[in-house]
Amino acid sequence: MPKAGKLYKVNAAKVDRTKKYSVADALALIETFQARKFDESVELVVRLGVDPKQSDQQVRGATVLPNGIGKTIRVACFVRGDAEKEAREAGADYVGNDDLIEKIEKGWLEFDRLLTTPESLKDLTKVAKVLGPKGLMPNKKTGTVSSEIGKAVKEQKLGKVEYKVEKAGILHTIIGKKSFGTQKLKENFAVLYENILKAKPATSKGVYIRKIALAPTMGPSVIVDPASAESLARGL
Repeated sequence: MPKAGKLYKVNAAKVDRTKKYSVADALALIETFQARKFDESVELVVRLGVDPKQSDQQVRGATVLPNGIGKTIRVACFVRGDAEKEAREAGADYVGNDDLIEKIEKGWLEFDRLLTTPESLKDLTKVAKVLGPKGLMPNKKTGTVSSEIGKAVKEQKLGKVEYKVEKAGILHTIIGKKSFGTQKLKENFAVLYENILKAKPATSKGVYIRKIALAPTMGPSVIVDPASAESLARGL
């Protein structure tokens, strides 16, 4: 197998940089890329026609993908009372309240998602400076703050992906693993992309979707035709 740099060039040579591929063709092309020593994620990158500096043009959300994301999500729950039992029965990996805050204050962050209820959210402000920079602070828009904590835990375990537009107007997330194959990745893409379309801010004017690309973790990007992406999403 070629070394990392050479392998990238071998795969990049397969991509027509003058072309916008359909979603199916882009995924099929990525499937032909020579494999790495690990199962790469397939990433979706979208350039949006929004101004993230404006509070009313933030694009953020989360959705459960039909085929999951190919990764075991470690879920921690900061809850009190009956919600503790509900979280445990739903399969949360860690459940606690004040003891959880103490562990986080000491640097413990052995989880991928932190869930809480609306009533308990205010107590997490004590560790917001720790959680915020890591993207772990619970938020209603991503479903990590919920009064139905059991349902929220199950959704995260099934493979719920979050997305958030960054400063440059770029949205970056994953749609699954390369090993999923074209069909399963296409199904995940359709659900996620429909969700992103629905998240368009009412104040956003002009072209909402500027550019779309799909790429494996360590591979070249493939430009996707927005019309194909929308057609697939609307066809759900």
